[in-house]
Amino acid sequence: MVLAICAIYICGCSGESVKNFTIAYAPNESTEQSTDARNGLAKDLGAFLGVEVKEIQATDYNAIIEALRTGKADMAYLGALSVALAMERAGAEPIVMKAPKGDKTLATYRSVFIAKSDNERINTPRDAKGKKIAFVDPNSTSGNLVPTSEIMNVFDDEKLNSDLIHTNGKFFEAVSFSGKHQAGLQAVIKGDVDIVPISDQILASEIANGNAAEGSVKVIHSSAPIPAEVMTVGKTVSPELKAKLVKFLTAYDNAEYFAKVIKVPSARFVPSSKDDYAAIVTLNRNINQ
Repeated sequence: MVLAICAIYICGCSGESVKNFTIAYAPNESTEQSTDARNGLAKDLGAFLGVEVKEIQATDYNAIIEALRTGKADMAYLGALSVALAMERAGAEPIVMKAPKGDKTLATYRSVFIAKSDNERINTPRDAKGKKIAFVDPNSTSGNLVPTSEIMNVFDDEKLNSDLIHTNGKFFEAVSFSGKHQAGLQAVIKGDVDIVPISDQILASEIANGNAAEGSVKVIHSSAPIPAEVMTVGKTVSPELKAKLVKFLTAYDNAEYFAKVIKVPSARFVPSSKDDYAAIVTLNRNINQ
């Protein structure tokens, strides 16, 4: 797994000044359409902090968590499950979450199961058994954890667990991981798989950007609300720097960044804490332990 080659000097307990700062993004936010917008935030934050800010693309969620743990990344934009794992494995801390219209009560999204519109065999989640599915990433919230929980709930009479759901031929005919929501969406459209879970906001963004035709897929199930994605800092980031980041991010209003990277044009960042993700921590432990 390759993030980037970069030298990082962080303001920590020693009181050393920050030399540069690195933000890591998951593959879902690191598309060609979002490059300029990501670079825009890096430049604006760099001007605010008075240091060079770099943004890097991770190959998967585990790579980001490891980068936060080792100090190769100072801040990362993560989904709820990855935040929970980053807190446990890397001592990371969520600081601001995305919220439509800057309203924290709206700071949620959903995991939806989709199938190709003309696939007459699949119309409800009960039709998914024995079919081909592509989850997103083992550490994806809306692309794996929540969908796994939803399947267990829908088929509560079958006493399923995560291993059975993710093993070829046990519950599904074939199980794979697409690596990113966008790839899963295209796999359904092409007919390579029958069903995929995807963030409802990424699905809407892909259709709005012309990457998927309106009506090419159908939603057959939607989860309960999930706490929104969040900017998370590593344990090497000092309290002083953390406060500066919160100040900058909660005032940031670059519409292009929120449209292309955050996937919700009206969104803005609002303060967040570990408490916002406690339910996801519990869900993960219940399913995987």
